[in-house]
Amino acid sequence: MEKLPFNTALLVIDLQKAIDDPRWALIGPRNNPQAEANVAAMLAAWRRDGRPIVHIRHDSVEPDSSYRPDGPGHAFKEEARPLPGETVIGKQVNSAFIGTGLDEWLRSRGIATLAVAGVITNNSVEATVRMAGNLGYDVRLVADACFTFARKDRSGRLRTADEVHDLSLANMDGEYATVVDTAAVLG
Repeated sequence: MEKLPFNTALLVIDLQKAIDDPRWALIGPRNNPQAEANVAAMLAAWRRDGRPIVHIRHDSVEPDSSYRPDGPGHAFKEEARPLPGETVIGKQVNSAFIGTGLDEWLRSRGIATLAVAGVITNNSVEATVRMAGNLGYDVRLVADACFTFARKDRSGRLRTADEVHDLSLANMDGEYATVVDTAAVLG
């Protein structure tokens, strides 16, 4: 297990009640049912040590989105609820770096290493991780603290949530991030 720099920022992406909307699982169930518990464990460790935490909140402008600011899904899930004084950055697209002050916030604090968790692995997590890697951040993507849902590929074949998750991790590992698990990050 590696020791991350003390000022490694924990980014928790879109872990809001909206993700529990049944529409997300219409095609098939999600993976990593322990993801929220793993996020909670990382938040507890970061808070205990006084390390930087950034909660990324999706503020959807799409009329039917479960992430709309005027809906009940906009609230953070209990396991990932920010404490007073913790940084919350809203976004309206999949990457947490587009149209937000995230890059400036991190750079102004000398933060070069990120531990990333949240949802959806192959959407907002992947978009954020790819951009972070392109911006020069040293990223640890915490695989068992992220999850996604089953989906059909272009040929109509159903891919399980584990398959979608694993392919997304493979897309990011090496070029944009180092894929790790919660135990490695907490070790």
